[in-house]
Amino acid sequence: MIKNFLKDKFLIAKIRNRFVPSVQITQRQLFLQYRQMAKKGELPSINDTGFRVYSQFEEDGKLLFIFSVIGMTHKTFVEIGSDDGVNSNSANLYFNFGWHGLFLDGNPKSIKRGIKFFSKYPHPWHYKPKFTCAKVMRENVNELIEAAGYGGETGLLSIDIDGNDYWVWDAITVIDPQVVIIETHNEFGMNNIVVPYDPEYYYPGKHPIYHGASPVAMTKLANKKGYRLVGANDLGFNFIFVKNGLADKEIPEVTVESVLTHPSVEEGYKKFEEIKDWEYLEG
Repeated sequence: MIKNFLKDKFLIAKIRNRFVPSVQITQRQLFLQYRQMAKKGELPSINDTGFRVYSQFEEDGKLLFIFSVIGMTHKTFVEIGSDDGVNSNSANLYFNFGWHGLFLDGNPKSIKRGIKFFSKYPHPWHYKPKFTCAKVMRENVNELIEAAGYGGETGLLSIDIDGNDYWVWDAITVIDPQVVIIETHNEFGMNNIVVPYDPEYYYPGKHPIYHGASPVAMTKLANKKGYRLVGANDLGFNFIFVKNGLADKEIPEVTVESVLTHPSVEEGYKKFEEIKDWEYLEG
């Protein structure tokens, strides 16, 4: 009982630390610093900009860097596979830069938890984010986004559904995001492969990594849709793409190989051996 009490106290303190003024002040200083550096042509590599406030890994810092350079002209997000929206790729932009958007997830408990959290810690400037509970498929994704009131030019699209990520992004037409962050399977190595679409899929399926697309296939899809690869999280599975024509010189395209350098990537290749002869499509 004492152990649970201390754990709860720790979690409350951790959450409250995210809302101290210094967190927002420091990030706004970084935002202005990056903009000045961009004018002087002195920007750092995106690899050196990561940090975590709400994101699962260091995506918060890398997204702040990107939007500092391209500008926060569309302060809206759509996050598919958001869980409760707290440890998400969008929460930092919401709380510290006045964004608003849609959290979309198939778990009703997560959605309920998210609604409670964002009601308890409201943003002082803008509307609360919207929450939609639904199983996302390529057949319904546009309808779900549109029904929540979103469409057209959008700042950020984040997809992490441990399943049909590739097919869902391929199907999205109702929004036109500036930046897309999406999970790939670096266990698939440099193979250009995609697991066939399965509208009935639920994680972990037949095998915990038999879903989604390889980094190469996901990057090919991005290129087809008008985006370039600019980076990834340090572990090399959350790929970040920026729409072509937005700060092409300041945030240059990088190769798939350049973001697959973490030691865990090579370890992951061993997992693919178990399923390398299963059915795949070419990306």
